[in-house]
Amino acid sequence: MMLPPVTKLPKVGTTIFTVMSQLAAQHGAVNLGQGFPDFPVPARLVDALTRAMQAGHNQYAMMTGVPALRQAIAAKTARVYGWQPDVDSEITVTSGATEAIFSAIHAVVRAGEEVIVLDPCYDCYEPAIDMAGAKAVHVALDPKTFAPDWDAVRAAITPRTRMLMINSPHNPSGAMLGADDMQIVADILRGTDIWLLSDEVYEHIVFDGARHESVLRYPELRERSFVISSFGKTYHCTGWKLGYCIAPPALSAEFRKVHQYNTFCSFNPAQHAFAEMIEAEPEHYEGLGAFYETKRDRFREQLLTTRLKPLPVPGGYFQLVDYSDVSDLDDLDFCRWLTIEKGVTAIPLSPFYETPPAGQRLVRLCFAKNAATLDAAIERLQKL
Repeated sequence: MMLPPVTKLPKVGTTIFTVMSQLAAQHGAVNLGQGFPDFPVPARLVDALTRAMQAGHNQYAMMTGVPALRQAIAAKTARVYGWQPDVDSEITVTSGATEAIFSAIHAVVRAGEEVIVLDPCYDCYEPAIDMAGAKAVHVALDPKTFAPDWDAVRAAITPRTRMLMINSPHNPSGAMLGADDMQIVADILRGTDIWLLSDEVYEHIVFDGARHESVLRYPELRERSFVISSFGKTYHCTGWKLGYCIAPPALSAEFRKVHQYNTFCSFNPAQHAFAEMIEAEPEHYEGLGAFYETKRDRFREQLLTTRLKPLPVPGGYFQLVDYSDVSDLDDLDFCRWLTIEKGVTAIPLSPFYETPPAGQRLVRLCFAKNAATLDAAIERLQKL
């Protein structure tokens, strides 16, 4: 009889997003947990995908990505951030942002090294670090504003630190890094051998006239960074699993060594479709912030008619709410109770932390939904 395998990920079970979505389906709850839109993909994009498949783009794509898509990404980056990456040496198309994050970590982080992450952070970060044989060093964000404590980040750096990971707009809070933050990051990393991974998948979902401070705007940071973006978040098609990584040539070369033996290449016809969409309809990503800002504002107004207290949302499509006026349950138990007894599914914050703040009573709701879906959820939340 064979012995059971020794797990490489002892702290990992089934992701909280899968757990809560399954619970929502089981109990017929309105699912505001997992972060996917329930409205259509842009018509032009669907039509372009169909044409790409009919044109025969159904076999392996180039490992680095379809040339037309990389050219479209380069032109879009120049349009949005004022700097144009090299099409051949600095852009790699990936099977979603999660694959890009995994490949970036494994490209440069070795066993015994350390990666600084800012808690709460997305749940794919630490497993990728663990599988590299490295250690995730958790530095807490402010529990109320989710702003970084840069002094704590400086204090966490050791001779083993190989990477710092940042995320703006931030999941789960929606907090954003400003120009001052980017300057501080540059100051912290200057003169070190620490790489920067910037998770910017919500880059176009920014509110109230603010500017997304992409690492790509800052030459000093750009030269040591992997910048990760997601087509799924921008174009309402999370199931297509396409993203990309922009990094300087030497980092891209190492990134591609991992990428080619991980997924090798990504969904070919969708790459052709995105190339067409980006070039033909730039107003989609340019207007995405306004599109979601309307949803945010309406949802927040509705939440004020409930006993849940909405926190500010500078960017992204998640709304944190304080449920302390409703329950003293911890967030996991509260989310189970809310799903089973009240018919609305949220995501607890504690799985995003190594050590959750004591007494925190916050959960995450997704407002990337049709008005009818949000209305149905509010009707149930008003009965809390």
